Amino acid sequence: MSVPARPATAWEPFTPRGVAAFARAGLGRLLLVQFIVAVLAAAAVVWFVDNIGFPAVNAAIQKMPPTGEIHSGNLDWPGRSPELLATGRILTLDVDLDHSGQLGPTADVQIEFGRKTVRFFSLFGYLDWNYPAGYIITFNRNTLEPLWGAWAMELLIMSGVAAVISCLLSWWLLAALYFLPVWLLGFFANRDLNFQQSWRLAGTALMPGAMLMVVAVLLYGIGFLNLVSFGFIFGAHFVIGWIYLFVSLLFVPRAPTTTRTGNPFRSPRK
Repeated sequence: MSVPARPATAWEPFTPRGVAAFARAGLGRLLLVQFIVAVLAAAAVVWFVDNIGFPAVNAAIQKMPPTGEIHSGNLDWPGRSPELLATGRILTLDVDLDHSGQLGPTADVQIEFGRKTVRFFSLFGYLDWNYPAGYIITFNRNTLEPLWGAWAMELLIMSGVAAVISCLLSWWLLAALYFLPVWLLGFFANRDLNFQQSWRLAGTALMPGAMLMVVAVLLYGIGFLNLVSFGFIFGAHFVIGWIYLFVSLLFVPRAPTTTRTGNPFRSPRK
């Protein structure tokens, strides 16, 4: 009689064998690993926002006139137009009341405040968003400067918390979409997997791609990657998850087979 192989200990989700081990691990171990990866992703997001987004917003506020606001769906701007508020490699902020295009694209993402809409430019084109008609929004240095100073740290913390929650929810949702195909493939490949184990396997297989995105955010932020390369890696991180899903099945133990001893042609005793 053969002795069944001892299941591998689930401790790392970055190799196919390690991913397969989490199929038989407890749910708490998987959630702990996902939480750690989500915290690393949130740290990358916070670093990116603090070093790319916040300096641009702060510079834009400093160049605003002392008065101005958005009311009745219109921007009341007493300054020059077009006016470049802040510019950088990744993010540019400007005011062009007529969206005349005189400033042109100067960054990967350009946010332009017009008379009735704010326009978002990127590699994929542009999108207009109408100002809310029923609200009055402050758009001047005298009010926004102290407000930004008071809320900048809180906004940074909220961006980190939002990143953790978004990562976890997206991984759980994707695992819910992937687990049935994983179970079917495991069934035809004669692998010992039930629905819960298939969900845990699917949830773990997403971790290598998530770590790739953490590195990509950092490299994009320091200028090692451009927007096209970053977009390619964003698409590739989904493919990596699919690859790990299928390859990890090869390391899942085979389903036990039931054997009968004796003569199969002998009639059972009455």
